[in-house]
Amino acid sequence: MVHQERITVTTSGEGDIIDLTPAVHRCVEASGAENGVCTLFVIGSTAAISTIEYEDGVLDDLRGALERVAPSDIIYAHDRRWGDGNGRSHVRASFVGPSLTLPVEHGSPVLGTWQQVVLLELDIRQRRERTVVCTVLP
Repeated sequence: MVHQERITVTTSGEGDIIDLTPAVHRCVEASGAENGVCTLFVIGSTAAISTIEYEDGVLDDLRGALERVAPSDIIYAHDRRWGDGNGRSHVRASFVGPSLTLPVEHGSPVLGTWQQVVLLELDIRQRRERTVVCTVLP
């Protein structure tokens, strides 16, 4: 039986990185699946999902890398068309991606010792409510 639930988090602006690992563990546990696959998908075009070591230095490094990939101090075609200033947000989200797939073994998502599941808030607005769809397939 497929198990699906939504994980909702409130972010505090561009560059916020939220550790979803405990919520993902709860979703997998609630599914009752011993082995299978867990998929995560963030709804929206200015957020992303990835894995990382959730440590301040690495988080700062990721923010810096995204700034180099899609700088905040240039004009994007999206900004010219819509005037909202978040063209970089869309580009950054495209590079990282909206989804992640994890294997499930022995009733838990398979992650390395220093590997956490994270949501990256890339939108320029100060506060967003984000929804991540967690689906577990046995």
